[in-house]
Amino acid sequence: MAAGPASPGGRSREQMPHLSKMERVVLSMQDPDQGVNMRSQRLLVTVVPHAVTGNDIMEWLIHKYSISEEEALHLGTLLLRHGYLYPLQDPGSLVLRPDETLYRFQTPYFWMSTLWPAAELDYAVYLAKKNIRKRGALGDLEKEHHGQLHRKMNHMWDLVVMQAREQLRAAKQRRKGDRLVIACQEQTYWLVNRPLPGVPNVLEQGPERGSCTARRVLMVRTLHACIECCRRALGRTRVKSSVSLEAYLKFSNQHRPHDPIMSGCLPSNPWITDDDTYWAMNAPRVAEPTQLRVQRWAFSFQELLEDPVGRAHFMDFLRNEFSAENLSFWEACEQLRHGGQAQVPGLVDAVYQQFLAPGAAHWVNIDSQTMERTLEGLQQPHRYVLDAAQLHIYMLMKKDSYPRFLKSDMYKTLLAEAVIPPETKRRVFPFMWKPRRSSPSPALLPASASGERAAAPGGLGGGPGEA
Repeated sequence: MAAGPASPGGRSREQMPHLSKMERVVLSMQDPDQGVNMRSQRLLVTVVPHAVTGNDIMEWLIHKYSISEEEALHLGTLLLRHGYLYPLQDPGSLVLRPDETLYRFQTPYFWMSTLWPAAELDYAVYLAKKNIRKRGALGDLEKEHHGQLHRKMNHMWDLVVMQAREQLRAAKQRRKGDRLVIACQEQTYWLVNRPLPGVPNVLEQGPERGSCTARRVLMVRTLHACIECCRRALGRTRVKSSVSLEAYLKFSNQHRPHDPIMSGCLPSNPWITDDDTYWAMNAPRVAEPTQLRVQRWAFSFQELLEDPVGRAHFMDFLRNEFSAENLSFWEACEQLRHGGQAQVPGLVDAVYQQFLAPGAAHWVNIDSQTMERTLEGLQQPHRYVLDAAQLHIYMLMKKDSYPRFLKSDMYKTLLAEAVIPPETKRRVFPFMWKPRRSSPSPALLPASASGERAAAPGGLGGGPGEA
């Protein structure tokens, strides 16, 4: 097809925003690394290079833009209706089929945003060429257009026929696959620029929005969920400011003795003195913990588990109650979570055989639903596969064993026999205190010493009065 020269007063087609967006999509699809897989396809006995299937286009759109199949089909159909793709097997149908139907990307020369308005001379040459090739077997609409253009361009129809024959003669020198591709390109171009009756002109109306029923249903469900959430929020009991402030003051009073800045360090502050007794008494593992340390175990169950000394005493308490396997299972899960990746399968199997398997030596009691979820996860073990079972045992110890531990004689004895560090007597600002030292400067000498030293020369050499 020859593109006719633009008239002197002609103007280029006005660029529409949706065309540039579509062209960016087409360029992404043609990317050699991350685009659609293009390869040579056989169409009967003809090999067509750089062809794609409808399935490949659908899968790429769904993966690239995270959309549904319905939206991908609609977007692919829009690309065909705007002439950026063209079918090879049914050129008259500009609809994307999600099957093995073959398509090709349109040459940028035929893109709607880069061409001048389609001229009547070009359309006449195309119809004349098609009429010669098919020996007059045109469609009804094409015959009508052919006749109208013949009457309108009667004075130059010989030029039209001559140009059509020259293009056909040049096409015979090409391969069969290239002739098929060029024919489909031209037919798609004129279907877009000269649409059939009843088919909307996409160049004038723009793209039609799909129904997007799935997205609309999802939006309605989201709005209903938001409305329900707001209703629950309106009916939720609110905490008064006085209650919140009271809880804040209680928390502050509880933690104030344990804050080194607010209450100081006992027996001395190791940051401003050379005494490291504070670090020795608060080491991770000591024989006798301090009273403040034992008191912190009553703040929360997490405080007790994070302290190695507190966890050891809690383990002794659970042994007395014949439930030490719960804490052992929790510790094994922590080791699995923070252990090396290469050791995960072995640790998972060891924990299961020791605590969860039927007839295990230290079997722990978890509910059936948690056990089912854990058994499903054991098929592909990872470091978080036992989180559900660990959380169940954690809540069991927190609600049952931990309160009884705080009320037990063991904890009360620990609290009574805990070490209370003696306070070391020190100045208010010990880092500013420096010991006084004698100085040879007369300005820093005492007054008596200065008087004696001043009277010494007079006594030795004699003054005017003595003379």
